[in-house]
Amino acid sequence: MDEQLHTLAKKLGEAALRAGVMVATAESCTGGWVAEALTSVAGSSKWFERGFITYSNISKQEMLGVSENTLKQFGAVSEQTVIEMAEGALKHSHAHAGMAVSGVAGPGGAVLDKPIGTVCLAWAVVGQKTHCLTEHFTGNREEIRRQAVITVLDRMLVILAGWK
Repeated sequence: MDEQLHTLAKKLGEAALRAGVMVATAESCTGGWVAEALTSVAGSSKWFERGFITYSNISKQEMLGVSENTLKQFGAVSEQTVIEMAEGALKHSHAHAGMAVSGVAGPGGAVLDKPIGTVCLAWAVVGQKTHCLTEHFTGNREEIRRQAVITVLDRMLVILAGWK
C-alpha cells in the first residue's frame, strides 16, 4: 500500500471515530481505490460502512440512484453526477458521510470539454449541503487516479475534522 494514501486513510479513520460517523464511497474512475485505501487501515470496519464501484452509467443509476436525465444532460463526468453519487451513497447505506469520484483517467475517453485528467469529486454529509469540485490532474492513468484518491480523502478528512 502506498504510504501516503495509508497515512491519509488512517487520519481520516481517526477523525471518523472521533466524530462517531460511518463513511461510504461511490467510485467510478478510481475503481475502488478509495475504499481499498480506507480498508488498508486495521479496524476500519468501525468507521467505513461500504463502497460502491459504479463504473458504468447503469450501475450509477441502479446502485446509487443517479438520474438517467442527469447522465444524459451532463454526462458521467460532471459535478451534477458526482453530487448524486455522493448523496446516493448515503441514501443506500448506513453512513453519515459519503464521497464520490468520476473522471477521465485516460488514455482514452476524453472529449473536447472534458480532457484527460478531468475529475469531478463530491462530499455529502447527512444534514448538510453537498459540496463538489472539478479538478484537472496531469500524468498517466495511474497518476491521475492516485491524485483523485488523495484529493477525495483529503477533503473528507477536513470535513470530518470540523464535524459538529
